[in-house]
Amino acid sequence: MHTDWRCTGLRWSPAEGPALTWHHPVHGDRLSPIPPEKHLAFTTGPARHCIGVRRAGRHTPCPTEALVPPGAVSAQCPECARLDRSHSVAADTAADDPRPYDVYLAWFAPGLIKVGITAAEREGARLLEQAALSHALLGRGPLMAARRAESVLGAALDVPDRFPYAAKRAARHPVPPQGRRTAELAELHDRACHLPGLPESLAVRDFAPVHHDTVFHLDRLRPDPGTVELAPGRTVAGRVAAVAGPDVYLDAADGRFLLLDARQLAGWDLTAATPGAPTTADVRSAGATDGPEALF
Repeated sequence: MHTDWRCTGLRWSPAEGPALTWHHPVHGDRLSPIPPEKHLAFTTGPARHCIGVRRAGRHTPCPTEALVPPGAVSAQCPECARLDRSHSVAADTAADDPRPYDVYLAWFAPGLIKVGITAAEREGARLLEQAALSHALLGRGPLMAARRAESVLGAALDVPDRFPYAAKRAARHPVPPQGRRTAELAELHDRACHLPGLPESLAVRDFAPVHHDTVFHLDRLRPDPGTVELAPGRTVAGRVAAVAGPDVYLDAADGRFLLLDARQLAGWDLTAATPGAPTTADVRSAGATDGPEALF
Protein backbone atom coordinates (compact mmCIF):
# COMPACT_ATOMS: atom_id res chain seq x y z
CA MET A 1 0.00 0.00 0.00
CA HIS A 2 1.31 3.44 -0.88
CA THR A 3 1.49 5.93 2.00
CA ASP A 4 1.49 9.27 0.15
CA TRP A 5 -1.15 11.47 -1.42
CA ARG A 6 -1.54 10.25 -5.00
CA CYS A 7 -2.97 12.39 -7.77
CA THR A 8 -6.06 10.81 -9.33
CA GLY A 9 -6.65 13.37 -12.06
CA LEU A 10 -8.75 16.50 -12.51
CA ARG A 11 -12.40 17.10 -11.66
CA TRP A 12 -14.69 19.87 -12.91
CA SER A 13 -17.51 21.55 -11.00
CA PRO A 14 -19.73 24.02 -12.90
CA ALA A 15 -19.89 26.19 -9.77
CA GLU A 16 -16.33 25.88 -8.46
CA GLY A 17 -14.24 25.21 -11.56
CA PRO A 18 -11.38 22.72 -11.98
CA ALA A 19 -9.51 20.98 -9.18
CA LEU A 20 -6.85 18.30 -8.97
CA THR A 21 -8.04 15.21 -7.11
CA TRP A 22 -6.04 13.19 -4.61
CA HIS A 23 -6.37 9.93 -2.72
CA HIS A 24 -4.62 8.75 0.43
CA PRO A 25 -5.06 5.18 1.74
CA VAL A 26 -5.78 6.46 5.27
CA HIS A 27 -7.05 10.02 4.89
CA GLY A 28 -9.29 9.46 1.87
CA ASP A 29 -9.87 12.03 -0.85
CA ARG A 30 -9.25 15.74 -1.25
CA LEU A 31 -9.41 18.44 -3.91
CA SER A 32 -6.93 21.18 -4.82
CA PRO A 33 -8.64 23.96 -6.84
CA ILE A 34 -6.50 25.32 -9.69
CA PRO A 35 -7.89 28.73 -10.67
CA PRO A 36 -5.92 31.11 -12.92
CA GLU A 37 -2.77 32.57 -11.32
CA LYS A 38 -2.41 29.67 -8.89
CA HIS A 39 1.15 28.40 -8.62
CA LEU A 40 1.47 24.73 -9.53
CA ALA A 41 4.84 23.20 -8.70
CA PHE A 42 5.57 19.52 -8.12
CA THR A 43 8.08 16.73 -8.62
CA THR A 44 6.96 13.27 -9.72
CA GLY A 45 7.75 10.18 -7.67
CA PRO A 46 9.76 7.14 -8.80
CA ALA A 47 6.89 5.45 -10.67
CA ARG A 48 3.30 5.86 -11.85
CA HIS A 49 0.74 3.46 -10.42
CA CYS A 50 -2.81 2.38 -11.24
CA ILE A 51 -5.39 4.55 -9.45
CA GLY A 52 -7.86 1.69 -8.98
CA VAL A 53 -11.62 2.07 -9.41
CA ARG A 54 -14.03 4.72 -8.16
CA ARG A 55 -17.71 3.85 -8.16
CA ALA A 56 -20.63 5.52 -6.37
CA GLY A 57 -18.24 7.70 -4.41
CA ARG A 58 -16.18 4.78 -3.11
CA HIS A 59 -12.57 4.11 -4.01
CA THR A 60 -11.28 0.57 -4.52
CA PRO A 61 -7.47 0.53 -4.72
CA CYS A 62 -5.64 -1.54 -7.29
CA PRO A 63 -4.84 -4.81 -5.49
CA THR A 64 -1.41 -5.10 -7.12
CA GLU A 65 -0.37 -1.42 -7.23
CA ALA A 66 0.25 -2.08 -10.93
CA LEU A 67 2.62 0.18 -12.83
CA VAL A 68 1.18 2.40 -15.56
CA PRO A 69 3.25 3.80 -18.48
CA PRO A 70 4.14 7.49 -17.85
CA GLY A 71 2.60 8.69 -21.11
CA ALA A 72 -0.61 6.65 -21.06
CA VAL A 73 -3.90 8.58 -21.15
CA SER A 74 -5.54 6.05 -18.84
CA ALA A 75 -4.22 5.69 -15.29
CA GLN A 76 -5.76 2.24 -14.82
CA CYS A 77 -4.21 -1.16 -15.31
CA PRO A 78 -6.11 -3.54 -17.62
CA GLU A 79 -7.70 -5.42 -14.70
CA CYS A 80 -9.04 -2.28 -12.99
CA ALA A 81 -10.21 -0.90 -16.34
CA ARG A 82 -12.22 -4.08 -16.94
CA LEU A 83 -13.76 -3.82 -13.48
CA ASP A 84 -14.63 -0.18 -14.15
CA ARG A 85 -16.37 -1.09 -17.41
CA SER A 86 -18.30 -3.95 -15.82
CA HIS A 87 -20.90 -1.51 -14.45
CA SER A 88 -20.59 1.63 -16.51
CA VAL A 89 -23.06 3.81 -18.38
CA ALA A 90 -20.33 4.73 -20.86
CA ALA A 91 -19.70 1.05 -21.60
CA ASP A 92 -23.43 0.19 -21.77
CA THR A 93 -23.16 -2.13 -18.77
CA ALA A 94 -25.34 -0.15 -16.34
CA ALA A 95 -28.77 -0.14 -17.98
CA ASP A 96 -30.49 -0.20 -14.57
CA ASP A 97 -29.45 3.35 -13.63
CA PRO A 98 -32.72 5.07 -12.54
CA ARG A 99 -31.44 8.66 -12.83
CA PRO A 100 -32.64 11.03 -15.58
CA TYR A 101 -30.15 11.66 -18.36
CA ASP A 102 -29.52 14.59 -20.68
CA VAL A 103 -28.78 14.16 -24.38
CA TYR A 104 -26.41 16.89 -25.53
CA LEU A 105 -24.77 18.24 -28.66
CA ALA A 106 -21.19 19.37 -27.98
CA TRP A 107 -19.20 21.69 -30.28
CA PHE A 108 -15.42 21.19 -30.29
CA ALA A 109 -14.18 22.54 -33.61
CA PRO A 110 -15.57 23.59 -37.00
CA GLY A 111 -17.40 20.56 -38.34
CA LEU A 112 -16.80 18.59 -35.16
CA ILE A 113 -19.99 18.25 -33.14
CA LYS A 114 -20.64 15.11 -31.13
CA VAL A 115 -23.71 13.69 -29.46
CA GLY A 116 -23.54 12.25 -25.97
CA ILE A 117 -25.43 11.65 -22.75
CA THR A 118 -24.74 12.64 -19.16
CA ALA A 119 -26.56 12.29 -15.86
CA ALA A 120 -28.79 15.35 -15.42
CA GLU A 121 -27.63 15.76 -11.82
CA ARG A 122 -24.09 16.56 -13.03
CA GLU A 123 -25.39 19.89 -14.39
CA GLY A 124 -23.02 20.11 -17.34
CA ALA A 125 -19.80 18.97 -15.63
CA ARG A 126 -19.36 16.30 -18.29
CA LEU A 127 -19.17 18.96 -21.02
CA LEU A 128 -16.45 20.79 -19.09
CA GLU A 129 -14.52 17.54 -18.59
CA GLN A 130 -14.66 16.89 -22.33
CA ALA A 131 -13.46 20.43 -23.12
CA ALA A 132 -16.47 21.29 -25.27
CA LEU A 133 -16.22 24.91 -26.36
CA SER A 134 -20.01 25.13 -26.61
CA HIS A 135 -22.98 22.82 -26.14
CA ALA A 136 -26.74 22.61 -26.23
CA LEU A 137 -29.08 20.11 -24.59
CA LEU A 138 -31.41 18.19 -26.89
CA GLY A 139 -33.59 16.46 -24.33
CA ARG A 140 -33.91 14.71 -20.98
CA GLY A 141 -35.33 11.32 -20.10
CA PRO A 142 -34.63 7.85 -18.71
CA LEU A 143 -31.26 6.29 -19.47
CA MET A 144 -32.48 3.94 -22.17
CA ALA A 145 -34.43 6.72 -23.90
CA ALA A 146 -31.32 8.90 -23.87
CA ARG A 147 -29.26 6.03 -25.29
CA ARG A 148 -31.86 5.49 -28.01
CA ALA A 149 -31.83 9.18 -28.96
CA GLU A 150 -28.03 9.13 -29.10
CA SER A 151 -28.18 6.15 -31.44
CA VAL A 152 -30.85 7.72 -33.67
CA LEU A 153 -28.80 10.89 -34.12
CA GLY A 154 -25.68 8.93 -34.88
CA ALA A 155 -27.38 6.83 -37.53
CA ALA A 156 -29.63 9.44 -39.14
CA LEU A 157 -27.38 12.51 -39.04
CA ASP A 158 -23.96 10.86 -38.99
CA VAL A 159 -23.06 12.62 -35.72
CA PRO A 160 -20.08 10.90 -34.07
CA ASP A 161 -19.80 10.14 -30.36
CA ARG A 162 -16.00 10.60 -30.33
CA PHE A 163 -13.06 11.77 -32.44
CA PRO A 164 -9.31 12.46 -32.04
CA TYR A 165 -8.58 14.62 -29.02
CA ALA A 166 -5.89 16.61 -30.84
CA ALA A 167 -8.61 18.18 -32.97
CA LYS A 168 -10.18 19.68 -29.84
CA ARG A 169 -6.92 21.25 -28.71
CA ALA A 170 -6.22 22.78 -32.11
CA ALA A 171 -9.52 24.72 -32.09
CA ARG A 172 -8.93 26.61 -28.82
CA HIS A 173 -6.56 29.24 -30.18
CA PRO A 174 -7.75 31.29 -31.87
CA VAL A 175 -11.17 30.24 -30.61
CA PRO A 176 -13.86 30.35 -33.31
CA PRO A 177 -16.54 33.04 -32.80
CA GLN A 178 -19.49 32.15 -30.61
CA GLY A 179 -21.83 33.10 -33.45
CA ARG A 180 -20.42 30.37 -35.64
CA ARG A 181 -20.69 27.81 -32.87
CA THR A 182 -24.26 28.86 -32.11
CA ALA A 183 -25.30 28.62 -35.75
CA GLU A 184 -23.85 25.13 -36.24
CA LEU A 185 -25.42 23.86 -33.01
CA ALA A 186 -28.79 25.45 -33.84
CA GLU A 187 -28.89 23.84 -37.29
CA LEU A 188 -28.12 20.38 -35.90
CA HIS A 189 -30.49 20.82 -32.95
CA ASP A 190 -33.34 21.68 -35.32
CA ARG A 191 -32.63 18.69 -37.56
CA ALA A 192 -32.42 16.39 -34.54
CA CYS A 193 -35.73 17.58 -33.10
CA HIS A 194 -37.53 16.64 -36.32
CA LEU A 195 -36.11 13.15 -36.59
CA PRO A 196 -38.57 10.26 -36.55
CA GLY A 197 -37.70 7.63 -34.00
CA LEU A 198 -36.89 9.83 -31.01
CA PRO A 199 -38.26 8.13 -27.87
CA GLU A 200 -41.56 9.51 -26.57
CA SER A 201 -40.16 9.50 -23.04
CA LEU A 202 -37.47 12.01 -24.05
CA ALA A 203 -38.55 15.55 -23.16
CA VAL A 204 -37.08 17.65 -25.97
CA ARG A 205 -35.51 20.96 -24.88
CA ASP A 206 -35.70 24.31 -26.65
CA PHE A 207 -32.41 25.40 -28.18
CA ALA A 208 -30.28 27.22 -25.58
CA PRO A 209 -26.54 27.31 -26.38
CA VAL A 210 -23.94 27.42 -23.60
CA HIS A 211 -20.41 28.71 -24.26
CA HIS A 212 -17.38 27.89 -22.11
CA ASP A 213 -14.98 30.66 -23.15
CA THR A 214 -15.12 32.36 -19.75
CA VAL A 215 -14.99 29.28 -17.52
CA PHE A 216 -12.01 27.93 -19.51
CA HIS A 217 -10.34 31.39 -19.58
CA LEU A 218 -9.63 30.97 -23.27
CA ASP A 219 -8.57 34.62 -23.56
CA ARG A 220 -5.42 33.70 -21.61
CA LEU A 221 -4.20 31.11 -24.11
CA ARG A 222 -1.11 31.67 -26.20
CA PRO A 223 -0.29 29.92 -29.49
CA ASP A 224 1.72 26.73 -29.73
CA PRO A 225 2.16 25.55 -26.13
CA GLY A 226 4.81 22.94 -25.45
CA THR A 227 3.40 19.66 -24.17
CA VAL A 228 4.81 18.35 -20.89
CA GLU A 229 5.98 14.72 -20.96
CA LEU A 230 6.06 13.32 -17.44
CA ALA A 231 8.67 10.85 -16.21
CA PRO A 232 9.96 9.78 -12.77
CA GLY A 233 11.72 12.45 -10.73
CA ARG A 234 10.83 15.37 -13.00
CA THR A 235 9.69 18.82 -11.88
CA VAL A 236 6.94 20.96 -13.40
CA ALA A 237 6.38 24.51 -12.15
CA GLY A 238 4.40 27.50 -13.33
CA ARG A 239 1.33 29.63 -12.85
CA VAL A 240 -2.02 28.36 -14.12
CA ALA A 241 -3.14 30.38 -17.14
CA ALA A 242 -6.20 28.39 -18.19
CA VAL A 243 -7.81 24.97 -17.88
CA ALA A 244 -9.91 23.34 -20.61
CA GLY A 245 -11.17 19.84 -19.96
CA PRO A 246 -8.19 17.86 -18.63
CA ASP A 247 -5.64 20.28 -20.10
CA VAL A 248 -3.86 22.66 -17.72
CA TYR A 249 -2.01 25.56 -19.38
CA LEU A 250 0.94 26.97 -17.43
CA ASP A 251 3.12 30.04 -17.66
CA ALA A 252 6.49 28.57 -16.68
CA ALA A 253 9.08 30.60 -14.77
CA ASP A 254 11.41 30.52 -17.79
CA GLY A 255 8.80 32.14 -20.04
CA ARG A 256 7.61 29.03 -21.83
CA PHE A 257 3.90 28.34 -22.26
CA LEU A 258 3.21 24.72 -21.28
CA LEU A 259 0.36 22.25 -21.68
CA LEU A 260 -0.03 19.63 -18.94
CA ASP A 261 -2.54 16.83 -19.57
CA ALA A 262 -4.00 15.98 -16.16
CA ARG A 263 -5.05 12.55 -17.43
CA GLN A 264 -1.33 11.72 -17.51
CA LEU A 265 -0.84 13.31 -14.08
CA ALA A 266 -3.11 10.72 -12.47
CA GLY A 267 -1.25 7.88 -10.78
CA TRP A 268 1.81 9.83 -9.67
CA ASP A 269 2.83 10.45 -6.06
CA LEU A 270 3.78 14.13 -6.15
CA THR A 271 5.91 16.20 -3.81
CA ALA A 272 5.79 19.99 -3.64
CA ALA A 273 8.44 22.02 -5.47
CA THR A 274 9.22 25.71 -5.07
CA PRO A 275 7.02 27.92 -7.29
CA GLY A 276 10.00 29.32 -9.20
CA ALA A 277 11.68 25.97 -9.77
CA PRO A 278 12.83 25.16 -13.30
CA THR A 279 10.72 22.67 -15.22
CA THR A 280 12.91 19.62 -15.77
CA ALA A 281 10.28 17.44 -17.45
CA ASP A 282 10.74 17.01 -21.18
CA VAL A 283 8.59 19.37 -23.25
CA ARG A 284 7.48 18.39 -26.73
CA SER A 285 7.35 21.35 -29.07
CA ALA A 286 4.14 22.27 -30.84
CA GLY A 287 3.71 20.35 -34.06
CA ALA A 288 5.84 17.42 -32.95
CA THR A 289 4.44 14.09 -34.05
CA ASP A 290 2.24 12.27 -31.54
CA GLY A 291 1.65 8.57 -31.40
CA PRO A 292 -1.81 7.19 -32.23
CA GLU A 293 -4.33 9.86 -31.26
CA ALA A 294 -6.59 9.16 -28.32
CA LEU A 295 -10.32 9.35 -28.88
CA PHE A 296 -12.32 11.30 -26.33
